[in-house]
Amino acid sequence: MKVVLDTNILVSALISRGKPSKLLTLIKVKDHSLLISNDILEELSRVASDEKISRYASGEDYAEFLRTLLEKSSLVRPKSKVHVFNDADDRILGTAVDGKAEIIVTGDKHMLRLKSFRHIRIITVGQALRILK
Repeated sequence: MKVVLDTNILVSALISRGKPSKLLTLIKVKDHSLLISNDILEELSRVASDEKISRYASGEDYAEFLRTLLEKSSLVRPKSKVHVFNDADDRILGTAVDGKAEIIVTGDKHMLRLKSFRHIRIITVGQALRILK
């Protein structure tokens, strides 16, 4: 299954060993396709460098996380212009559309209210864990 993880899910996977981390491991182990774009990577880098986040993950932790993420991901170069929310969320949607994703996993309530976008399901981490097992 082709999956796009919202930046909030990636950050959670970086700083804790909870459900987002388990989901990322499941995607890798079960041979699902994790789709990522430069836009998502830039947002992840910006958020990960925030002082609040750096209390939970060192620069080395982030570098290792990024290496693993890039090894297991397919890079998408979005061309579609999506205007639904704000720039960051629209980039997630654009990556999913152009990568032909089947699901987007997010913790953002406003994105979850959509339930789907152009036939791509928008779901929580818990839902994704159940679906991808």
